[in-house]
Amino acid sequence: MKRLLITGAGGNLGKLARARLGHMADILRLSDIGEMAPAAGPHEEVVPCDLGDEAAVMELVADCDAILHLGGVSVERPWKDIQNANITGVYNLYEAARAHGMPRIFFATSNHTIGYYTQDKVLTVQDPVKPDGLYGVSKCFGEAMASLYHSKFGQETALIRIGSCFEKPVDRRMMATWLSPDDFIRLVECVFRAPMLGCPVIWGVSNNDEGWWDTSTARLIGWRPQDNSETYRAEIEAAQPCPPADAPESRYQGGKFTAEPIHK
Repeated sequence: MKRLLITGAGGNLGKLARARLGHMADILRLSDIGEMAPAAGPHEEVVPCDLGDEAAVMELVADCDAILHLGGVSVERPWKDIQNANITGVYNLYEAARAHGMPRIFFATSNHTIGYYTQDKVLTVQDPVKPDGLYGVSKCFGEAMASLYHSKFGQETALIRIGSCFEKPVDRRMMATWLSPDDFIRLVECVFRAPMLGCPVIWGVSNNDEGWWDTSTARLIGWRPQDNSETYRAEIEAAQPCPPADAPESRYQGGKFTAEPIHK
């Protein structure tokens, strides 16, 4: 493609995408709310943007062939912060995409859309949402917005419910939710090269032995996660005692997010 827009390019996933997706487009347009380091390199454009600014987002999306949407608030925060980036910002993004030829969107949604399900459940993407906080609610909104724009206008979006994308799992819950960086990059590649996408919900999780999610919809885009958290089990179990059975991280798929207060 000519130009790939990466929102949230200053975050952990954004930095990973910036480092490893240059082969996918002639130009990476990198955006975040603040300044990003380093400055734009060859075949890069750095464009700071507040997703809550409708005019700025309209300009940001212009001339882009695809959007890797990682931007917005990614943890529990006061509602005004979540609303600006994850509610108003999502509306602005979809309106800008509609105005500029509807480039395909990879939308980073979250496992926190279903965080209040207990860990004895295996979920499909058809199961009702059950968010574990205001952040999770905002991602449910984003999924609904993507569905609306697909049904009404034909806008294609992959709704990727990302588990826990780190270099390796860091706690026992991540044995089930871990998405390796390599699998994440392969997933992005599959989303943008699929001949037909629609608006599927896909669990963003590696091929872990332990897991709570039916990942069969990944076959729609030809994605086969290859990494497995089991590689790290001995390390995790040696480093951390098993939490009590009634602790949030033992009971709920959203883990400690279910115990977060409503932030003011």
